[in-house]
Amino acid sequence: MKSLVVDKIASVAASCKLGREVRIAAEIPCEEGVVVAVKVLNNKASYNQLELTSGRMAQVKAGDVVVGALGHRHALFGYSGHLPTRLAPGDPINILNLGGVLGICDSVNPDRGQPFECEVLGTVLHFPYLGERIGHPARVGEKPLQSKPGLDTRGVPVVALAGTCMDSGKTAAACAIISRFTHCGLRVAAFKATGVSLRRDVLAMEDAGARDTAIFTDFGVVTTTEGSGPALTRSLLNELAAQTPDVIVFELGDGLLGAYGVQAILEDTEIRAALNAVVLCANDPVAAWGGVTLLRDRFGIEPAVVTGRATDNTVGSDMIREQLSVPAHNALTEEAALAGVLIDALFPEHSARSAQT
Repeated sequence: MKSLVVDKIASVAASCKLGREVRIAAEIPCEEGVVVAVKVLNNKASYNQLELTSGRMAQVKAGDVVVGALGHRHALFGYSGHLPTRLAPGDPINILNLGGVLGICDSVNPDRGQPFECEVLGTVLHFPYLGERIGHPARVGEKPLQSKPGLDTRGVPVVALAGTCMDSGKTAAACAIISRFTHCGLRVAAFKATGVSLRRDVLAMEDAGARDTAIFTDFGVVTTTEGSGPALTRSLLNELAAQTPDVIVFELGDGLLGAYGVQAILEDTEIRAALNAVVLCANDPVAAWGGVTLLRDRFGIEPAVVTGRATDNTVGSDMIREQLSVPAHNALTEEAALAGVLIDALFPEHSARSAQT
């Protein structure tokens, strides 16, 4: 065990409440969520930032000592990488995402360039027992995740946002809906159910007006999977419903076809029954057609409205309305209309106020 002064602590490790000086050990359990210190070996011209525990983005450069957490990633428009099976100080490892997930990169998206190459320094320790100098490997997450939690939304309406792929406009749409709900006097809770640890999206939801927010990382999960997705969604719904909001809005990170567990969540009959409205975000009309078809045919879900880049102008919106018989509104230019579809369906008593704000 030795002391180490670090330059940057990634947001994935926010729950550990670490200071700039940490204690590290050479023995590294290769398990998801274990917090590790690394030294950055190269510079990058793009995708070269790290989200800190404060939520700020900071540029990373060669020589920085960074604290992140072990995990994997399977991103369509980013790095794909796996959790190593063995690690020791001096071994190479990569930063896989902006939130500080550490793993071995398997595949690179040309737009991102090569990932940061890092040297492993050791496991970050925490000392849970007052007066004892026995360190334990620090792990992300504040709460244990039950394998099969029950589900009780306490009658709170739930709006889910699903996308045809990552970067399809889900967070922008969630923020537009949250903002409009808030302007109508509704107390909104929001969370992100799937993806790879990064707090940026839930911070944007807070900025839009959400009173209570959460993310899967709070339950010690760095990257969601088909196995963890349903349990996480149930736990997050239970936790936020207990805060007695007027409505819960949550984002399903990644796409309807992906490796982060969206399909498993939508296949869960209890979760589906708790969804009062599903918003589909699509990049183009063909993606909108595929997403609507998947929701209808595979999951028995009728989408309430389509948004995303497919609705950037009236050409795409008109195609969706005419060919799919689903309302289509852009989150950036038609915020009132987009949220109005949901307000009319869930809160008709607020419809007049929505039209005025």
